[in-house]
Amino acid sequence: MYLSSLLLCLSLGALVKCASGSDWCYTGCHDTPSHWGDISGSSCGEKRQSPIDIVTSRVAVDHNLHNFTFVNFTSQHVIKSIINNGHTVKCKLEENEVEVKGGGLNDTYSTIQFHFHWGDTEHHPGSEHKIDGHRYPMEMHIVSLKKGLSAQQAVEDSAGIAVLGFLINATEDADISEPWRILTSYLTNNTDTEVNINHAISIDELIGNVDRTKFYRYMGSLTTPNCSEAVVWTVFQEPINIHKNLTQLFPMKTGLTNIFRPTQDLNKRQVFASPATPLPSHPWCYDDHCENSPTHWHLLPHSHCDGHRQSPINIETKSVKVDEHLDAFTFTKFGDKHAIKTIVNTGHTVKCTLKEGSVEVSGGGLGYVYSTLQFHFHWGSTSHEGSEHTVDSHRYQMEMHIVNKRKDLNIDAALQTPNGLAVLGFFIEAMDMTKSGSGSGSGGSDHHETNPTSENDAWNKLIKYLSAIQNIRSEVKVTEEISIDDLLGDVNRADYYRYNGSLTTPSCNEAVVWTVFKESIKVDKNVMNMFPTKTAYHDVFRPAQPLHNRTIYSTTSGSRAPGPAILFLLLTCLCAFFL
Repeated sequence: MYLSSLLLCLSLGALVKCASGSDWCYTGCHDTPSHWGDISGSSCGEKRQSPIDIVTSRVAVDHNLHNFTFVNFTSQHVIKSIINNGHTVKCKLEENEVEVKGGGLNDTYSTIQFHFHWGDTEHHPGSEHKIDGHRYPMEMHIVSLKKGLSAQQAVEDSAGIAVLGFLINATEDADISEPWRILTSYLTNNTDTEVNINHAISIDELIGNVDRTKFYRYMGSLTTPNCSEAVVWTVFQEPINIHKNLTQLFPMKTGLTNIFRPTQDLNKRQVFASPATPLPSHPWCYDDHCENSPTHWHLLPHSHCDGHRQSPINIETKSVKVDEHLDAFTFTKFGDKHAIKTIVNTGHTVKCTLKEGSVEVSGGGLGYVYSTLQFHFHWGSTSHEGSEHTVDSHRYQMEMHIVNKRKDLNIDAALQTPNGLAVLGFFIEAMDMTKSGSGSGSGGSDHHETNPTSENDAWNKLIKYLSAIQNIRSEVKVTEEISIDDLLGDVNRADYYRYNGSLTTPSCNEAVVWTVFKESIKVDKNVMNMFPTKTAYHDVFRPAQPLHNRTIYSTTSGSRAPGPAILFLLLTCLCAFFL
């Protein structure tokens, strides 16, 4: 009788010990997650708790984490029933038909159920585990007991339970999955009513094309009371992609929202990764909050950050030489209002990726046609400037970098070629739009006054997405009509500086032909302040590097086109482009 009762309470990535009689909840009662440790008989305040934030830079590879063997995951008849138990939606499996082994597990495990965690809307995600601070919209837990153990014995064994965690990403790009459409058709707000699954769907069909050789492993606990520390956790690196119209059905049809436990302290535990799982080579940062701040970038493996052709630099105008070969640029499809594909929080900057092959740059003395890959930003804080390049030691509030790759080279070859990349840098200058007739920026520029209203319409559209990418590695599709031309406005693109330099983030490859435009883009200061405010990080710029024996060149043009000054594009992190 106890076994039957316990199995009915399997929930939320964990076993729930109903026998305790405790009435717990996520919200709306006394025993919310912050009080779970006070429940009688609870382990929720111990040191091996789940879920956790998996910081990939601190993960170690375990070569014993071989491939899994999934028994009957392909069967379309093992998903027996579905129930809304008031805490989650749980799918029960036919007994003794589904198993998991391998994957570094020391035993065979009998799979008994799977269930879900979610938030409330597409902008409030609800996965339990995070990856580098990023919370996914949902998470699926497949729960298995060590074969041969009763449920009571399993919760008393430090490895008695194996849970497979699959993160779920809500997307507009994925097709409507028929298995997921069928599963969500059974969702209901009638609690404790078990309904038989009459359709033929398999666990494999729900998992889809996720690469199951790539996963993280750590020792943890159930994620609901009594939080027994009995779980071998496997969290797969690749998410399941489901159309957002289906993920939104979980809170809509069940009436359950924000059903996830906050992440718990790691408490000196080590998280491991399978050999197939890609991991960042080494962490780096802009400030002193990690080991590899800018003064230590040259110590990173395969780094070029101590070379003699580094960027950014201070442009001393008195030393600049005129180059008559620096002619006008040709900007192909910079006016395309649908070329910006996604906006991403990389953890180092905000980056906008472009549709492949849609935008190009040529002319401007470059000598080649370049494909535009992305653009991103550098900033300081709400109180001080953060451009990477400086002019006569003057630092602007922000800088924007448009990153381009030689069209005749792949990215690996471009990184090894002195002119493989071309970056267009635009300074961004703050102005107070609330002051009528104020056309001057806060940087003391002597540029003429302009009306930046239309340009700031585009910026207002762009910053609306910042709220949706507050977590690191968050990425959303850009649906607003915004072009690069809209952001640059009427900045004079005929007048610029040119020098040979590098990426401004590790590994600082000296592969960049830099173009820094003289006129800055004028943007409302409240718009600019959204970057440090919404992302919660600041001073994302590399200090100026020695010029050594390089020469900075300039166009012959001295005229300035009407309109706000141009954005100064800084290559925040071409590394981020590859993340």
